[in-house]
Amino acid sequence: MASLIQKHELEIDEDSISCPERDLWVAVLARAALDAFRGPPHLDMNLSCNISHKNVYNYNRDRARYFFLEGGDHFREVCEMAGRDATYIRETARKILLRKNGWNLDVPMTAHYRKSQKIKRKREPKKKHLSGNSYYAAKAAGNL
Repeated sequence: MASLIQKHELEIDEDSISCPERDLWVAVLARAALDAFRGPPHLDMNLSCNISHKNVYNYNRDRARYFFLEGGDHFREVCEMAGRDATYIRETARKILLRKNGWNLDVPMTAHYRKSQKIKRKREPKKKHLSGNSYYAAKAAGNL
């Protein structure tokens, strides 16, 4: 009987088991993601009565983005407690923020360079510089 229990204990995947502590740390990461990536509240932020809401929103957003991008050991510990890969979460957060700022991350940086190398540009013919009598003849004819 004891060997049967030990056999089943080895087959159990720890990631599939939900425990309250892990759920708590997943909720911490989810709250930070909401603060970092969601838009401002549906308030007119230009009104003087909403200045405090705007300040709190901006502060929470900036702190959450800092947590994801440069959280250091604290970020790694939270990800470890939540059972998540810190490097994957950091890179995903960075990509989301860059996309929100208008960057296209789906195209490699060198793609534009390679494309421009393949296209042969048409060169304009060089202008012929006239000298001496031919210059004055062309000027008199109105070609210049």
